[in-house]
Amino acid sequence: MNRRDDQLPLPLGHAPQISRDDLLISPSLEAAVAIVDHWPQWPSPVVVLVGPPGSGKSHLAAIWAGASGATAIDLQPGTEAPEIAAKGPVLFEDADRRGFDETALFHVINSVRENGTCLMVTARSRPAAWGVRLPDLASRLKAVTVVETSEPDDDLLGQVLMKLFADRQLFPDERLIAYLVARMERSLETAHRAVAEMDRLALARQTRINRALAAEVLEKIGNAGDTQEIPDADD
Repeated sequence: MNRRDDQLPLPLGHAPQISRDDLLISPSLEAAVAIVDHWPQWPSPVVVLVGPPGSGKSHLAAIWAGASGATAIDLQPGTEAPEIAAKGPVLFEDADRRGFDETALFHVINSVRENGTCLMVTARSRPAAWGVRLPDLASRLKAVTVVETSEPDDDLLGQVLMKLFADRQLFPDERLIAYLVARMERSLETAHRAVAEMDRLALARQTRINRALAAEVLEKIGNAGDTQEIPDADD
């Protein structure tokens, strides 16, 4: 009998919650959460959140943007970002991946300083590693507040997985969560991908989310680790 190909289910709008109350805090996020919670009493008008992919930077930036009313900006030549920054808080994400016009960033930093507003930047590396050539900008970046996040620990990763499943009205066995935590890449980004793919496949196949499906998804997204046998969550 031929195996039926997986069918893509209808999107059901499983948007993850990103409110402050939904934020799960671990030691890896304490400093970044504190800077978000203490806005607008920041030690400097420019804050750079630094951390590896999936460490929670964008989640925190979204929470801060919601609380502050910040406007997302782009920093390419000819941008109006300095004028936007003069009127209120601004957010620039993935600085070291997207790239930016150095003069534009210099003018934005000057604008927030002169007008009493603020700028949050997210990046994977600290400003000193961005390769900035403009001396005036390099000088400005030395005065920013840098806050680092790190990869989630086992406890936080397990809590995140439970929450991501719950956002989709799914409540897997704790043994399945332990199985995922022990084998997946240690990032919140991977947690989102894994849960979304398991949900998609379970809907397509009209089956339960179990260890076999979890193993398949981890292999598919390239994060399979130790294959030691443990009891199936459905046993």
